[in-house]
Amino acid sequence: MRLYINNAKENWVVDRFVKEWKKENYKTVSPLVRNPDLIWLIAPWTWEKESKRKLKRNKVLCTIHHIDEDKFFNGSNTLDGQENFMKRDKFVDHYHVVSKKTYEQVSKLTTKPITFIPFWVNQNIWFEIKEKESLRKKYQLNQKDFLVGSFQRDTEGYDLKSPKLSKGPDQFVEIIKTYNKNYENLCVILTGKRREYIMSELKKENIRYKYFEMIDFETVNELYNLLNLYIVSSRYEGGPQAILECATTKTPIISTDVGIASFILHKKSIFDMDNYQNATPNVDYAYNKVLKYQLPIGFKSFNNLLKKINEN
Repeated sequence: MRLYINNAKENWVVDRFVKEWKKENYKTVSPLVRNPDLIWLIAPWTWEKESKRKLKRNKVLCTIHHIDEDKFFNGSNTLDGQENFMKRDKFVDHYHVVSKKTYEQVSKLTTKPITFIPFWVNQNIWFEIKEKESLRKKYQLNQKDFLVGSFQRDTEGYDLKSPKLSKGPDQFVEIIKTYNKNYENLCVILTGKRREYIMSELKKENIRYKYFEMIDFETVNELYNLLNLYIVSSRYEGGPQAILECATTKTPIISTDVGIASFILHKKSIFDMDNYQNATPNVDYAYNKVLKYQLPIGFKSFNNLLKKINEN
């Protein structure tokens, strides 16, 4: 089977998925972009960059990562809005979604077949480091600090007044304000682009934070490993991959009930804004759950899906 996978080329998680797939499944990837058996729109918002003739001629699998309903239905999101979805739908033979919640959303929008498979996690990149004290020394962090992590974008643009509400940065700040009352030595660890909203809010509250903007995977993995807690406070998510990454690095994590949270985390680790103070991480539970998504096992369901679509 000759498979063509489109690439976001945005230095985002999708680009890493494509790179990992090509490395481990090179026999299924076609260098003949003009004549594949199957096209995988793993970065669906870039579909218009592909040849319409090619999309009509070949079978097409389209991944939908998540749907932010507030943007999707009011048309403010030109890339992933409802109008764009319907334009793309006529070319799609089969949908892939990464969470049950996205499955429910997409099933209301199309009659095409839909398959739910969470993305894999690369344990060669994300793994536990037991020397926690040395990591804190490396990053000049106090051994007694209670470190809370958030590695997801939180700002729509560079306007500090424009939080990306689907990621729940306002909820994250509210939780941190409560934690700050309970931990005198609280410090928030941030990574990634567009963290302006949370940083501005933390400054208002005089809450300490340390920001690592553009860093490599090795550094991110080390930051996971020195945390006391990682918080996912999103309203909508496809994954997020942070849940899988925390699970495989054995990083304590609590999350709102989004994406794959209920498939990886213990029910006591899942919260809403009324009970977040009672949420407790369960590292061993999450680690045991994530094993079936590690490589190479994590590729198996995808290979089976691609084969099924190609044969039908």
